[in-house]
Amino acid sequence: MHLRGQMPGGNSSGGWHPAAAHIPQPSRGGRRWLSYGVTALVALVVGIGIGAGGSAETKGAAGPQPAVTVTEAADPAPTVTITETVTSEAEQPQETGESGPATTMAGDGQYLVGEDIKPGTYKTAGTDGGFACYWARLRNASGEFSAITANDNIKGPARVTLKKGEYFETSRCHPWKRVG
Repeated sequence: MHLRGQMPGGNSSGGWHPAAAHIPQPSRGGRRWLSYGVTALVALVVGIGIGAGGSAETKGAAGPQPAVTVTEAADPAPTVTITETVTSEAEQPQETGESGPATTMAGDGQYLVGEDIKPGTYKTAGTDGGFACYWARLRNASGEFSAITANDNIKGPARVTLKKGEYFETSRCHPWKRVG
């Protein structure tokens, strides 16, 4: 005989419930390997980033650096020898036999007229590559657009007259030589 609300199996909780069914749980072994794999991948990427970054010693600063040699002497004070290396004369105004500012500019740069180069008229053969030769006369070395008093992009020969106290900037040009 069954009582109201009671089902076979003696469950009297008001409704029928199956016997404790066993529901299989997914294996956590697959998830464990996935988390290990992701962790290893992240560690690999971080290691590559650190290795590729290098240190300040291996990156090298722009331009040549002076070599410093320390020699121990018999007295307690060390002797320091500083050697500077200049890689190219094209980066600096060319010196002539005369004393004072140069009369030739062979290379890109900005020159103070009257100090780095002599005032006067200079001539160039034009561009030294595929891009146009750029020159500018400047009021000052501020880098501001308003400092430009005259400029041009040229492919062929050109002449520019420079006055004492102004700056002259050149880029991608054959050497400039003073002609007057």
